[in-house]
Amino acid sequence: MSSASRSRRPAPTTAPPAAEPRSSPAPAAAPETRPREKRPFLLDFFPLDTPDQTRLSAFYDRLRTGHLSTTRCPKDRSLHWPPRTACPDCHTEELDWVDLPELGKIYAFSAVLGGAPLGMESEVPFAVGLVDLDGAPLRLFGRIEGRPWNELRIGQAVRVETYDIGDGRYFYRFRVRD
Repeated sequence: MSSASRSRRPAPTTAPPAAEPRSSPAPAAAPETRPREKRPFLLDFFPLDTPDQTRLSAFYDRLRTGHLSTTRCPKDRSLHWPPRTACPDCHTEELDWVDLPELGKIYAFSAVLGGAPLGMESEVPFAVGLVDLDGAPLRLFGRIEGRPWNELRIGQAVRVETYDIGDGRYFYRFRVRD
């Protein structure tokens, strides 16, 4: 078969439906002028944390008291991050809450220089990264505070801190230690 015959498409066997008759367009309305409002969050990056909203409310309750914690399975002793409602190995739902170490070291980081999530534009630039916690087999992701992003270094010591995000909910972040 020649390339010319391969590239030909067969003619349609039915005619396309007839187009609806168009009326003349309506005159354009004057643009509405409203005062510019602050845009709401389209996505809330911080989870809702009460017992009626999540089965992990104990995690947020512990953050309120200054403790970053997670779950550990009492049967197989596995430590979970993020906290779980059931052990991924043995499937028990009877998990223990344990506090995590407060100290760690930066494993990797990146800077948010533009294109920040809605509501965080005024905070640019900021750093986020992975932190290895001292004495725990976990690597956590979070915001890194305390130094400009261009002064951060791999292996730099950080401390976990909890903070009120402004509406009574708490979350964690890492702060560079001096």
